[in-house]
Amino acid sequence: MSHWALVVVLVLAAPVLAGPPGQQEVEESLTCQCGCGLTVHSCNHLQCPSGEPMKDEIRRRIGAGESKETILASFVTEFGEKVLSSPTMQGFNLLAWVTPFAVILIAGLSIMIVVRRRVHQHPEAPIPTPAGLTDEMRARLERELTDIDHDT
Repeated sequence: MSHWALVVVLVLAAPVLAGPPGQQEVEESLTCQCGCGLTVHSCNHLQCPSGEPMKDEIRRRIGAGESKETILASFVTEFGEKVLSSPTMQGFNLLAWVTPFAVILIAGLSIMIVVRRRVHQHPEAPIPTPAGLTDEMRARLERELTDIDHDT
């Protein structure tokens, strides 16, 4: 068996070899429903009326050999998707994950396009001269500017 085939087999077998999920891992994936806003594992209410029964059910299901996904799915069925500590990346939630990054990307590209257009649109304009400047005045101005350059 080649090295690559062995790697593929190990990667595919990893979930099976890992065994049942840990209690803490499942508890961290669920939000306590008591209103504290913490995960079931982190809820700091003594004898929490929501967190303690959830911990007991998680413990029972892990003991029965259920996978993390099955346990989470049962809690989603009972409480709705709000019970998950992090939203899934499906349906509307996928849009919620992607939108901020898309807006930042589009804004950055828009700014870059506007700046490039403005830079290329306005070449250096000639320095305007005052109206009514006679040739004599122009010659005197040039002499004085030359004298200033030589003095510095």
